[in-house]
Amino acid sequence: MVGSAILRKLQAEDFTNIITRTSAELDLRNQQGVTDFFALEKPEYVFLAAAKVGGIIANNTYRADFLYENLAIQNHVIHNSYLQNVKKLMFLGSSCIYPKLAPQPLREEYLLTGLLEETNEPYAIAKIAGIKMCDAYRAQYGCNYISVMPTNLYGLNDNYHPQNSHVLPALIRKFHEAKSQNKPEVVIWGSGGPMREFLYADDLANACFYLMQNYNEPNLINIGTGQDVTIKDLALLIKKIIGFEGELVFDSTKPDGTPRKLMDVSKLHNQGWKHTVNLEEGIKLAYADFLEKEEVKI
Repeated sequence: MVGSAILRKLQAEDFTNIITRTSAELDLRNQQGVTDFFALEKPEYVFLAAAKVGGIIANNTYRADFLYENLAIQNHVIHNSYLQNVKKLMFLGSSCIYPKLAPQPLREEYLLTGLLEETNEPYAIAKIAGIKMCDAYRAQYGCNYISVMPTNLYGLNDNYHPQNSHVLPALIRKFHEAKSQNKPEVVIWGSGGPMREFLYADDLANACFYLMQNYNEPNLINIGTGQDVTIKDLALLIKKIIGFEGELVFDSTKPDGTPRKLMDVSKLHNQGWKHTVNLEEGIKLAYADFLEKEEVKI
């Protein structure tokens, strides 16, 4: 989702010498494969958007996979960028790097000031290691490597898996199927009380493109909207957009995760960038993309 959004942005800005590989073409977990790729292509700029990702259940179930695979991807790409003299690298992390009970909104300096949320700790630790690796290569070798931390993302080419997707695409799928099958209710995981911030993936791509040109500092910078919504209100909005007429039922046996994860985006705004796609507009675009993908499957 993120890689394709960045690619669309670069193409829209008339960049043509763009080097990409699908995961089927290049397994970034394979050290020799990544070494050979960098030696052959010698890219000048790298957007490191690849990661093993998933929702709260996937994070908690595949703990070893999330830690090992993300560390491998980061280590191979960042180190080979150094070996091949990449001019600039952008590492994309996640808002889950922050302590579970950090003050809200989440400021960049709150990193490593408290305990992480247990359910996604392995993924968070991998991403923290990536931030520190970029800063270490900057300090030791003078590499211009920057780290950006997006908030929760959604958009075109999202993952709609019933178990392993994030909350927003999971709800789109649930409400669509409930409407299609005339179900009387939709079950929402958790209490509905936690608050989450959501950024449309093409807005993230615009921010990445902007920061790649204008941001050259150590440490991290948040990318988000600075606005959040309860899971219950998110569900009600998606219900309205899809046109589901039934009831909502909240399953409190499923984990809620972090109570709130709102990004402080004042550093980003001070850099001169703000998001443009509001939540309702973005969900409508994402749902249209979901419907198109579903038609292809059928």
